[in-house]
Amino acid sequence: MSLLETLNNDLKQAMKAKDKQTLSTVRMLKAAVTNEEIKAGHELSTDDETVLLARELKQRKESYAEFKGAGRDDLLESLDMEIKIVEKYLPEQLSAEEVTDIVKEVISQVGATSKADFGKVMGAVIPKLKGRADGKVISETVKSLLN
Repeated sequence: MSLLETLNNDLKQAMKAKDKQTLSTVRMLKAAVTNEEIKAGHELSTDDETVLLARELKQRKESYAEFKGAGRDDLLESLDMEIKIVEKYLPEQLSAEEVTDIVKEVISQVGATSKADFGKVMGAVIPKLKGRADGKVISETVKSLLN
């Protein structure tokens, strides 16, 4: 089942349950998927859907950090709920140890030895971890292992 079909089903369930928060978030995700399909001119692949969801999640996490820094506690609860809903559609995220293992494997495959090889390692590791780990975590892991 595609992401759009899943979102449509969840939209119906949220309407029946009168769950306004879930309904609102699922509508936003559905709109984002539809807009991306229109922009691409074709249905999204599973990888494209994962990238889109990761981007939506990242936006919400950044907003959460900004609201928290500005002392807008009234907005944090609803944003936290949105983050949980978006995470439900993403594949399970890898742990820090799993990311480290994959990065070590790529470093040995690429033959990286110093910070100068950062771009080469990132170019090889990003496709392997796309949507399954946060880009910031991947970047920090690569930097720490190349030091």
